[in-house]
Amino acid sequence: MPDPQPSVTSGVFKRPFAEQVSFFRGKLGNLVPSERWDDLQKGAHDSGFMVAGAQKADLLSDLAGSADRAVSEGKSLDAFRQDFRALVERNGWTGWTGEGSKKGVAWRTRIIYQTNAKTSYNAGRYAQLHEGGFKYWVYHHNDSVKQPRPKHLAWDGLTLPVTHAFWDTHAPANGWGCQCYVSGARSERGARRLGGDPDKALPKHWNTTDPKTGAPVGIDKGWDYQPGSTVSDTVRAMAAKTQQWDYTLAKAYMQGVPESVRDSLATSYRSLPSVAADTRLYAQRVLEERTQLDIPPYRTLGLLTADDITRIEVLLGKDVAGFDYALDAFAVRHIEGRHGKEAETRSGQRGVTAKDYEVLPQLINEGGQLVAAGKATKTGNPLVKRRLTLGGEGYEAVFELRNGRKMLALQSFYIIEK
Repeated sequence: MPDPQPSVTSGVFKRPFAEQVSFFRGKLGNLVPSERWDDLQKGAHDSGFMVAGAQKADLLSDLAGSADRAVSEGKSLDAFRQDFRALVERNGWTGWTGEGSKKGVAWRTRIIYQTNAKTSYNAGRYAQLHEGGFKYWVYHHNDSVKQPRPKHLAWDGLTLPVTHAFWDTHAPANGWGCQCYVSGARSERGARRLGGDPDKALPKHWNTTDPKTGAPVGIDKGWDYQPGSTVSDTVRAMAAKTQQWDYTLAKAYMQGVPESVRDSLATSYRSLPSVAADTRLYAQRVLEERTQLDIPPYRTLGLLTADDITRIEVLLGKDVAGFDYALDAFAVRHIEGRHGKEAETRSGQRGVTAKDYEVLPQLINEGGQLVAAGKATKTGNPLVKRRLTLGGEGYEAVFELRNGRKMLALQSFYIIEK
């Protein structure tokens, strides 16, 4: 029986899967400053994250946070580009390849986005295929129909045992922008159902080295390795601990990232323009749509920092290590009823709108110290609150501590005008 293939749409992976996210999150504990794209070689990319030319810790953290959204939440290239422009400006990054022209920026952002999405996808697939006990792997050409790479097209349908040396160097991706992929089958019949051809002969001299690249002919320099092969066991073990649920995947594995980078990644996540925009869109959907069936029940706003964890332990005597800030549909509807336009007009305050939710990530990052705020009326759970002043207005958010889901969930949100 052939294996189910995670969906691929135009090179953008709309539905990330556990092994893919597990692989990428495993890299985030090792943010590697670099000058050139080849400062990390082959399998070293399995356990380290880098972007050529990015050397400052804050810049690397921001880039990793944005790339992580693309991988773990399936965010689009446009969303990544929005974040990239903001983080480049915020970090004062200059001199990077592609800077200074519209085409150059478009090319560079596409390369960063596709390389991280595709390598994590193939590394996740590597873990799945080994777990599945398949006898054969099938190579699928998936590059441009108008401008196919001749060698990659020649490998299309090639069906070989999983132990064949071909896969050591030719497992996709096989170059910049390569969209080829591999599927698994337990029999030759199963391989044929996938479009494979067990009778297709391996081309002669398939492993001849190109003196210009140092890689087999048809493979770009540095791409002649199996993404994920050095960490496959770890990836499978981590993936087994999570459920296939968007919120879980978005939050998963961050607890395993070393503390030295965990805070910076959580802060970077909340500073991304796309996170602010998605928080607003989530609230907007809850308020505008009549049916809530297709709205995710929770939206993560990133992990608590070590300072927040310590503060809550002092305030409440509770251990909240590994908790994240979260927003749910119930809170949005509750806030609309208590602090929306109509409700606050009666009290003389400005009502909360969907757009105001864009402030939440910034409030968590930059607001004042957390303070105790009593207990939730219905659940009796402890409450904490934080305030941020922007443009002459005070935004205050109250969060409920929910032990079962390991989250600080937004309970109330309102505006206090000066």
